[in-house]
Amino acid sequence: MPRTADDPAANLAATEYIESEAPEIVALARSLRADTTVETAVALFYWVRDSIKYDPYTSMNPPEEYRATRVLERGRGFCIMKAVLLAALGRAAGIPTRLGFADVRNHKTPEKLRAAMRTDLFVFHGYVEFFIAGQWVKATPAFDPETTDKANALPVELDGTNDAMLHPVDPEGHPHIEYIHDRGPYADLPIDEIRETFIEVYGGLAEAIEQDPPA
Repeated sequence: MPRTADDPAANLAATEYIESEAPEIVALARSLRADTTVETAVALFYWVRDSIKYDPYTSMNPPEEYRATRVLERGRGFCIMKAVLLAALGRAAGIPTRLGFADVRNHKTPEKLRAAMRTDLFVFHGYVEFFIAGQWVKATPAFDPETTDKANALPVELDGTNDAMLHPVDPEGHPHIEYIHDRGPYADLPIDEIRETFIEVYGGLAEAIEQDPPA
């Protein structure tokens, strides 16, 4: 998939996965719209962060599971899925929004997940970029409050001006999230590239989760 254009206007249209014209997406965006672009982006961010449960075991198969309407219907998903929904809401609200991806190392990965993945590297960690007041602002809505508390992590907060990304340390100053590689922005979800990379990095685990996600 080609990378997104830097032109904000190129990041307003609905796509196969960022279904910003779907009635349920439009209705939700309208209900959360505030007086300013900044306030609207912040409201959308917190709704997705807090209302969609972070679930790293959500099924990756079929590809339709990544679509914004499916994430909204299911009410749970991992970082990529939550980013897709937030991007759809942003575009539905008239805010140029694109997807961003990075490879991150989670130094506090739960033992169960680390054992299954055989690594603490998360490839294609997903977030969004809102175009606000002439600049792209990054925001990752991945961890809901319950997940944040359980992981003893610092919450990600968005003010609409500064990037809101996962924190490098936990509340005690211990290493937490380390950004390893920036994969850049995309206009739509690069599903084939993501799935191929998952299988390359995680091998049989990725294939198994696609068929039968662990409980």
